[in-house]
Amino acid sequence: MQDLRNMTIRELASQCETVDDIHMMLKELFKETLQQVFEAEIEEHLGYSKHNVNGINSGYSRNGYSKKTIKSKLGETKLNIPRDRKGEYEPQIIKKYETSINGLEDQIIALYSKGMSTRDIESHMRDIYGISVSPTLVSKVTDKVLPLVYEWQSRLLEPVYPIVFLDAIHFKVKHENRIVSKAAYTVLGINTDGIKDILGIWIGEEESASFWLNVCQDLKSRGVEDILIACKDGLSGFTEAINATFPKTDVQSCIIHQLRNNSKTVPNKNRKEFMNDLKNVYKAFTIEQAEMAFEEFKAKWEKKHPSVIKSWENNWLELTTYFSYPVEIRKLIYTTNTIEAFHRQLRKVTKTKTAYPTDNALRKIVYLATIGVTDKWTIPVPGWLECKQQFEIMFEGRFGK
Repeated sequence: MQDLRNMTIRELASQCETVDDIHMMLKELFKETLQQVFEAEIEEHLGYSKHNVNGINSGYSRNGYSKKTIKSKLGETKLNIPRDRKGEYEPQIIKKYETSINGLEDQIIALYSKGMSTRDIESHMRDIYGISVSPTLVSKVTDKVLPLVYEWQSRLLEPVYPIVFLDAIHFKVKHENRIVSKAAYTVLGINTDGIKDILGIWIGEEESASFWLNVCQDLKSRGVEDILIACKDGLSGFTEAINATFPKTDVQSCIIHQLRNNSKTVPNKNRKEFMNDLKNVYKAFTIEQAEMAFEEFKAKWEKKHPSVIKSWENNWLELTTYFSYPVEIRKLIYTTNTIEAFHRQLRKVTKTKTAYPTDNALRKIVYLATIGVTDKWTIPVPGWLECKQQFEIMFEGRFGK
């Protein structure tokens, strides 16, 4: 094969009879181009071209080559890296310790973000590009995501969020030679334009008032000045924390979760009648109607299901917050389905892994999956125009900070 540097595209094409020939030709061109870049770099570093007399006895002379194999989408390529006598030259196009080209790394991260296992990535790279990608390489490549994770988790937020949703999703993680369950606590916010965003995800913490206080303080330190309504699902200690940090925030507990928990305690033969009676409570038009319906419900069912009655009475204020708002806002806040839908999308990506080796491995995949989902959140939630007008009236001076 004649010198590739002196061939035209037409001449190159004439040398190829199969797709494999084209691939090999591109691989050779890729190698030749990199070698030429290395030569240009070391000439720039030394200050004179190869074989130039200016290098004689200068102390800044060449010292042969070292061999290096890199991986790219064209496969494995063996390179000769120029060296200088003082060992000061370091290639810029491919750093000293790099063993793969960015395009390949991007591909590995893209596959990882889709939930592919290390074994699947290894198989894919071998089948498509004919290169061997070890689990260690996959880990090193995806570790480059971690600084982005911490940057994302500490980024500045908007001053006001009319609605935030809080919920947890659980994963299995290896810890001290055993598998433990760890929660990823998610805060999803809807901003004043009606656009959803994930404000943060906290992994591995134990749920408590002090934990949620740290979360609220974190949000505040990142620029959040006010939250109008916070929607949650029975998160222990959250109400105390939100009241301490954002004392004007209304808290709404998820009605749907309350109903699910209630129905579990009722025998099948009574469940339909029980739930229909309870519907008169949570589907009432006003808080007064809801209170009257609950008294009737209590009189009928308290003896058979005292625990259900007690759960409603203990959480009545947070279960009925939505009655203070117009119908359009009620539809958004009576359930945490908005954040549960996000968690379902996360689960699509993470379901292939039975357990993660470390917390950081979990952080990487959760972050990549989150970015993949939130990049598509570009339009307001349904019905936001009416909700925005109502928020502006009801929270005059707070909504448009």
